Amino acid sequence: MKHLLVTIFLLQFLSICNLYSINVNPPVGKIAIVADGNSPDPDDLGGTAVTLALLRAAGLEYRLVHYSHSCDLVRPDRISSEAEKERHLMMQLSCDITARRWGGFEHITFYDAKWQTEETVCQLRDAINSATSEEPLWIIEAGEPDIIGFALSVSDKSKHKFVKVVTHHPANDDSGDFYTWQQILDFGVHEVRIPDQNINLQNKLSDWDWARDHEDDRIQGLWLQGKLAETDDVVKFQRGKFDCSDAGMVIYWITGAGEKGLKEATSQQVKDFLLNYIDKENSN
Repeated sequence: MKHLLVTIFLLQFLSICNLYSINVNPPVGKIAIVADGNSPDPDDLGGTAVTLALLRAAGLEYRLVHYSHSCDLVRPDRISSEAEKERHLMMQLSCDITARRWGGFEHITFYDAKWQTEETVCQLRDAINSATSEEPLWIIEAGEPDIIGFALSVSDKSKHKFVKVVTHHPANDDSGDFYTWQQILDFGVHEVRIPDQNINLQNKLSDWDWARDHEDDRIQGLWLQGKLAETDDVVKFQRGKFDCSDAGMVIYWITGAGEKGLKEATSQQVKDFLLNYIDKENSN
């Protein structure tokens, strides 16, 4: 009886651990990501780097069919044209440097949504048109919804029922200059809403000292992108923080989405998952 109780306890414990760990079990389909970063909040610098690293560590980089950044198409007064231009360049570097260092993204062109709007919309349109019931398209809304709206407006309407748009915050949903969130839903796509990822994935910068001090330059690079956002001189609310909140939507997808997906991932889980990947790779 004693051994039975111990066994039951261990099974329950392992079940709890699995519930709160990043277990790779993605849903069927492809993934597309639309981020900003050129708007006043620079968090997508770190969010982009961590997102790409997570996809690579999960072995799912090949499922990424679209990644665009700087999707804030109308510059707000809170950021100058000079500072916004700087952000465009920084976001492009976050994409390109992370992709090159981690590898596996040679099939992807990282588009600047504002500076390359036509190319961005056309590529996302093509991804939408390729969606099927067996292979739906999951669009991660990591910025304003306008690019998603433009792509949906020129895509095959019969494909919209195979598109799932993942969101975690109304600050993105309600910030469009050309499309409201309701207009996005009116295209007939599926809304997939998870809790605010800022709660667990916007941390003290010191919580990421492990990445700063790691010997692998890929891990150091993640910290560097988050640090660039933290030292931004346009907004002050990221001071002292490492914010990769948008990456939480990708974790949700990696772990299964739907009811299975991890909806409240933590930075500790991100750390464990990435370091496990690095350790396994270095041991081979």
